Amino acid sequence: MEQIRLLKPSEIECRIGTIGEKGLTLLLYKDARVDMKILDEVYGPLNWQRTHVMIGNHLYCKVSVWDEAKQQWISKMDVGTESYAEKEKGQASDSFKRACVSLGIGRELYKAPFIWVPAGKTHIQKKGERYITYDKFQVREIHYNEEREIVGLLICNQEGKLIYEMQAEMTAIDVIQRELQRTGVALETVLQRYGLHSLEEAPEEAWQRIINSLKKTKSKGCAA
Repeated sequence: MEQIRLLKPSEIECRIGTIGEKGLTLLLYKDARVDMKILDEVYGPLNWQRTHVMIGNHLYCKVSVWDEAKQQWISKMDVGTESYAEKEKGQASDSFKRACVSLGIGRELYKAPFIWVPAGKTHIQKKGERYITYDKFQVREIHYNEEREIVGLLICNQEGKLIYEMQAEMTAIDVIQRELQRTGVALETVLQRYGLHSLEEAPEEAWQRIINSLKKTKSKGCAA
């Protein structure tokens, strides 16, 4: 079967898990549109299909993809849970998303870190007997290791301010690549400035100078 790619920051939703006076927790999700996009991208629009079936009182979804090497359909099935708003539509969407996880789409989110946002970094207010916030959150950066596990994560609020950071253990080149992504500076610009053909050929002292310079550069979209 084709290799399912890892999720991009723009494909991940942040939802509040718990909230209280001292802070809140965030959970990472994907939606059905992301699943369909990746299925189209990896297998082609005509090379995957979904079917739904009721078993007992539960709605199941079977997602099948065409395996070109084996010349056969490969299927995964899972059950959905109903939503409060639309019972049947909620079960259909949830079962589809779960079946796609069985195929490997977004499975990395199941091992996401515990995301705690202290009250000082968000606007929490008490309404009656419960706490609420109108803040919105988005993943700015996400990094994975070779085992497809999340090792680095940056989350910002609707104002572009950093409210959660998980630092990955990185080599100097990894740090440079991350800083290039954060600042929007082109790699070619850095190489030209330091007279290099590639980062790999640079001596260690050059790596540190590059890192120090980039860290002084403002982020292109997220202010700390």
